[in-house]
Parts: sequence; structure tokens; C-alpha cells
Amino acid sequence: MYVANIVAISSYCIWKLFFAGKSLLQYYWKFHPVPELARVRQEEEETRPLLRQPATLRIQDLPRQFSPGEIRAMTQDFGTMVGQGGFAQVFRGLFDDGTAVAVKRITATGDDETADFLREISIVANVHHRSLVRLLGYCLQRGGNRYLVYPFFENGSLDSWLFHGGEGRRRLLPWPTRRCIAVDVAKALAYLHHECHTLILHLDIKPGNILLDGDLRAHVSDFGISMSITRDLSNVDTRGRGTPGYMAPEMMINAVSAKSDVFSYGMTLLELVGGRRNFEPASTDASSATPDFSRNFFPYIVREKMARGELMEAVDSAMALVEQGEVETVVKVALSCIQSRWDMRPSMLTVVDMLEGRVVTDLPTESRRLSTVNVSDLLSSSLTHGR
Repeated sequence: MYVANIVAISSYCIWKLFFAGKSLLQYYWKFHPVPELARVRQEEEETRPLLRQPATLRIQDLPRQFSPGEIRAMTQDFGTMVGQGGFAQVFRGLFDDGTAVAVKRITATGDDETADFLREISIVANVHHRSLVRLLGYCLQRGGNRYLVYPFFENGSLDSWLFHGGEGRRRLLPWPTRRCIAVDVAKALAYLHHECHTLILHLDIKPGNILLDGDLRAHVSDFGISMSITRDLSNVDTRGRGTPGYMAPEMMINAVSAKSDVFSYGMTLLELVGGRRNFEPASTDASSATPDFSRNFFPYIVREKMARGELMEAVDSAMALVEQGEVETVVKVALSCIQSRWDMRPSMLTVVDMLEGRVVTDLPTESRRLSTVNVSDLLSSSLTHGR
């Protein structure tokens, strides 16, 4: 027993001396490195972050920069134009593998627009949601036109289905499809407002900027006038943005916020329900005609019909088998979104919850009795409709 204890104590002492010596050597090498060991340690430190990069960087998701020649080739020298706006045209194109794309050509009007173009690229390249159009690539010609390349949507825009195909085409958008479109767009805006690193304001929500895929699912497009701001700002002073008829009243005095998108969404939602534009002047010269709110302004019509229990008379007659309770919910959501006071409008997260039945939807106080003042606020931008 005595010998066994001596052996155990000796082994313990040798073990302690070994690790103490190792620690002393590590401490010494830290401040007096042997050149060869220092070189090995430096190589390890340089290699370690490189080994981690593939797990965090997703190079394949970044938009590709095309040359002007590649843009001309994929569009066959801009042979098929599928849409146009004030300063842009959209052409159908094909990648080498046969994938159909849409090429948006933005006409050069000055060097100042380059910053807007780069801002749009930075915004779209950093958002990833199934109901947002994905940017595939771009081309920036110094002193020339600018190009954005997106997936091509064969079914075009919601605008073309509601306003340019007659009742026959609207009939192909039954109520379940329209309700699904409403939810898709709401979720896309909720993502931009609440889930991105910075608050992203779209500022131009309208049927023309909602594209439909082969299954008639909605995808929000066109970030040309969008803004990315820090979340500690409730609103931002900026120049007037948006499309007349969908712009919130506060945007007319250069104040925008996430609630400005909410307003535009509400106006779009009403057009989706009614299958008509919110403002349809009886005269082709809207500037000279005195607007008749009871016939020309759809939000007014909807509110009055709802007050009299006749809401279904305002629903697009092209739709069949419409569930009245669902229509009432969607209309109440829309009327909540277009309240003249921006701070009374719901957030897009709340809108999604209301549409999906997680939050009870009630008619907003402002809409229980429509005043002339409220109508004037909502209609102010529509009278100069620039669609």
C-alpha cells in the first residue's frame, strides 16, 4: 500500500509539471514566437475565415451585371415591347437557356437618375419574398440608358386584367383568386415594412405594379421610387412620389411613411373588389367636370352601399359565387386603410391578420358616415389622374 501511494503521488506530480511546462511554453511563444510557428499560426488565421465564407455568402443570388451587347442579344434588338411608362419601356427577352425574362429600359434623362437606379438595385437585390419580383440582373451605361432584368410573367399586370380586357377577362379572376391576390400583396408589404433590416417604402402600390404568374399569384414589382429608411423615423419629408389616385393625402405635402403604402394598398383593394377604377369621371375632361361623388368615386359608393346593406351591388358583376362575408371583411380592411389620418390606418401586419381572420375587422369610425371633407382629401390626387 505504501509503495502504491508513492507511485500515485509521483504520477500526479509529473502530470502537473508537464501541463504547467506546456502552459509556460505557450505563454512564452505568444510573446516570443518561433518564426516557423508564427508563420503556421498566421496561415491558420488567414485560412479560417476563408473556410467560413461559403456558408454565409450567397454569390449565386446576386444580380448579374450585363453588357449592352448582352441586353440587345437577349431582347433580339428590343424586338418585342410588352409595356411602357413615362420614362421606361419593357421588352420580352430570353436567356441562353431559354428562360423568358422582362428587360426594363429606363431612358436616360440626366445624371441625377443614376442614384435612383442604383438605389432600386440595392433595394431589390436585398429583399427575398415569394410575392416580390426578383431582380436577375442590370446594365448601367455611362451617359446612356439603364436596364433591369426580371423574370417574365406571362399573365402581365393586374391592371390589364381589371381595366383592359373587358368583363370577359375579369370573369377569369374569380373571387377566391382576387382574395388570394389581396393576401399576397399584403404579405409582401408586411415583409418590406417589418421584416427587412431597414424599413422599405414601396410608394407606388397600384394594379399596374402587381404582376401575376402562371397560377395568377401576385408579385409586387417596380421599386423605381422606393425608399429605404431607418426604423426610428415615423415619416420622411421628401418630394411628391407615387401615382395620382393611389397617393395618400399626406404625400401631397411631401410627408411619407409606411402608412402611405397602406393607403395605396387600400385603394388597390377596392379596385380589386369592384373591377373598376376608383375614379371614373363622367366627362373625359376631368379638369372641367364637377365630380359627382355618388357616381364617380368608388370609395364613396362602397361606403354608402355598405351603410344601406347593399354592398354586394358594388361588387364586380363579372364574378360569380362570391361569399358575402368575405367581401365585407375585405371592404372593411380597405376602408380602414384609406382613412385620411395616416395614424389611424392599420399596419400591414394587422392587415394580413384581418384578411386571414386572426383579428376582428370592424368598419372604421371615419367610414361610418362619409363627410365631404374626407371625400375631397381622398379625391384630391385622383382629379389629376395620370394613369
